[in-house]
Amino acid sequence: MKRIFKIIQRMLVAIGVIIGVIIIIGALFMNLSPQFGGKISKEQLDLYAKSENHQKGKFINIGGVTNDMSVGDMIKAIGGMFKTIPNARPQSPIEIQKIDSVNVAKYHAKTRFVWFGHSAFLLQMKSKNILIDPMLSEVPAPHPLLGGKRFARELPIEIEKLPNIDAVIISHDHYDHLDYESIMKLKDKVDRFYTPLGVGSHLQEWGIPRKKIVELDWWQQARFDDIRLISTPAQHFSGRGLSDGNHTLWCSWIIQSDDENIYFSGDSGYASHFKEIGDKYGPFDFAMIECGQYNELWSQIHMFPEETALAGRDLQAKKIMPIHWGAFKLAQHSWTDPIERVSKKAAELSLPLITPEIGKATFIGDDGLAQNQWWNHNQK
Repeated sequence: MKRIFKIIQRMLVAIGVIIGVIIIIGALFMNLSPQFGGKISKEQLDLYAKSENHQKGKFINIGGVTNDMSVGDMIKAIGGMFKTIPNARPQSPIEIQKIDSVNVAKYHAKTRFVWFGHSAFLLQMKSKNILIDPMLSEVPAPHPLLGGKRFARELPIEIEKLPNIDAVIISHDHYDHLDYESIMKLKDKVDRFYTPLGVGSHLQEWGIPRKKIVELDWWQQARFDDIRLISTPAQHFSGRGLSDGNHTLWCSWIIQSDDENIYFSGDSGYASHFKEIGDKYGPFDFAMIECGQYNELWSQIHMFPEETALAGRDLQAKKIMPIHWGAFKLAQHSWTDPIERVSKKAAELSLPLITPEIGKATFIGDDGLAQNQWWNHNQK
C-alpha cells in the first residue's frame, strides 16, 4: 500500500512539474514574443478617455454590448473546437488566381481589388495601392501550433512582390486581421498606416515610426491625396493577450474618392450602426461585409450570413461582397455555409451580390459581375 501511495505521490509531483513548466513557458512566450504587440501608455489612456467610446480604461460598444460569455458558454465554445464539423475545410486546397507583380506595379486605371481570402484585400484606386487587413500568413494565431492553416497553398501575390503601398488600413487588432509577420514584411514599403485608436501601439512596438501611423476614433476622417478615409462604428471587441481586452478600438471603414464610395465592415455583430452609416454616408457603390466565423455563443460580435445581407440593405449598398470566409476555419460551421446562406438571403432582398475567386482582379464599377460559384469545385 505504501508503495502504491509513493507511486501516486511521484506521479502527482511529475504532473505538477509538467504543469509548472507549461505555465512558465506560456508566461515567457506571452511576455517575450513580439506577436502580442505593444501596450497602451498612461498618456494614451488619458487621450482615449476623451472618446465617447472609452470608459474605465477600455473601449466599449454602442449600448454597452459585450463579448462576455458565461462559464457554461465558455465550456461549450472550447468543446466545439474539438467537435467534428462536416465539410469544415475544403476537400483539397483552394485553387486561386495569381496576379502578376508587374501588372500590379504598373496599374493606373479604374478602381479594382484583389481578394486574398478572409478579410484581406489589395485595393487599387486613383493610382493608389491600399492594403486592407493584410493577414497574409498561413495561420491566424500567435504561433503556428495554435491555429489551422489557410485553405489555399499560396497567395495571389507574395508580399515581397508587392509594389510600394500607399496605405494599409487596419480594422482591429485580432490575429486574423492584424498579423505580425505580414506587417514586418510590409513595413518598409508602406507610406501610411491607418488604424482605430490604440492599434498604433502594436505597430510602434514592431518598429514602425509614429509619424507613419494615423489613429482615428469613430466618425473621424483623414485624407491622403484625393482619397478620404472615415473610421465608422462596428460592434466587436479587441485584444491580443490575456490582459489587454478592449484596450484598443475596433472599427469599420469608408474609402471615398470624388466618384466612388466603398465600405469595409471589419468584424461586427448586426446592429443599428449599419443603418446610421448608410444614412450618413450611403449609398455605397460597393460594400465588403463580414460573413463567416459565426456562432450563437458570440452572435453579438459576429453576424450570421442572413444578417450580412441585411447590413448591406441598411448601408444602401448597390452591391455587396461577403468576406471573412474562404481562408480559415475559426468557427463550427462548414466552410461553404456562409456563402450559401448569404446568397439565398441576398436574392430574397434583390440585393446584388458578387463572389469573385481569390486572386481575381475585380473592377468595382463592373455592372456585369455575375456570381461565380467557384467553391463548388472544392466541396467534399
